This record gives sequence, structure tokens and C-alpha cells, in this order.
Amino acid sequence: MPDQTFAGSAGEALSAEDTKLVTLARSSRARVGALEGAAVRDQDGRTYAAATVVLPHLALTALQLAVASAAAAGATKLEAAAIVTEAAELDGAGHAAVRDLAADAPIHVAGPDGTPRGTVIA
Repeated sequence: MPDQTFAGSAGEALSAEDTKLVTLARSSRARVGALEGAAVRDQDGRTYAAATVVLPHLALTALQLAVASAAAAGATKLEAAAIVTEAAELDGAGHAAVRDLAADAPIHVAGPDGTPRGTVIA
């Protein structure tokens, strides 16, 4: 799993645009009762939200699906990402998917209630 360096502290206020990502991630998670919800913002400010998918022949993390949706819509770079999860750490597959389109985009990790836990910057 890639190194996870957190910037800022848990509970630190996010910008309005990043708060929107957390809100979208929370609603995606809640809509289908998924383990995780995620959202990403591309270079043009467009947002893509997704939830974890677990099927007999397909499993995607919420971040993987959000990144795939952005890429399928023509995004070539991500500005930021957010994930809402009960997990203590960001999953490696989701982290790697974001890094495929952005080496330096912040990945905000929040709890199910939307409270920021930290931001992965590496």
C-alpha cells in the first residue's frame, strides 16, 4: 500500500469546494447503503460521485469508480478527491486510482458523519 501522509489535523475545516465533495460522497454512500462513498473533482471543476460496488464478478472501491467515471467523461487531471468511510485508512486501490490522474491532488478522508479525519497528500 502506498505511504499515506496526512496533512492538517482531523476535524480541520475544508474549503467549500472540498466540503461539496464530502457531501456528494456521503450521499452516494447513503443512497445505496455502501461501505464507502467517494467523489472527485476534475480539472474543469466537474464532480463525479460513486459508491463501493461489490458484485459476484466485479468489485470496485468507491474511489476507483469515481475516478473511472471522471476518466470516461474525458477528465485528464483531478484537483481533489474525498472518501467517506468507516475504515481507519484509505484503501490502496482507491489511492492508486486517484494518483493515476493526479500525483498531488489531496484526498480528504471523512467519517460517515462527514467529519474530516485527515487529508492524504502523498
